[in-house]
Amino acid sequence: MTKSELIARLAERFAPQLVAKDADYAVKVIIDAMTEALSKGDRIEIRGFGSFALNYRPPRIGRNPKSGEKVSVPEKFVPHFKAGKELRERVDINS
Repeated sequence: MTKSELIARLAERFAPQLVAKDADYAVKVIIDAMTEALSKGDRIEIRGFGSFALNYRPPRIGRNPKSGEKVSVPEKFVPHFKAGKELRERVDINS
């Protein structure tokens, strides 16, 4: 599902109280708040869905796949999502 599909679904589900413009704004505010929290190093937990946190990746020596030369890759933090128990159970096709 893309961001625009999510906005369309929200507007459709909560019509006529929520128009597409308001749904777009709501989704934007939520994503901005999550981005800001992660950029400050905070953890985000949505009960029944999952949690977002940052994983540290130390500096390393990588390779340029085209030329094969060694390249220094700096340290960085990357977002990581861990699905909650309820989400895992709901998407498990075999149960």
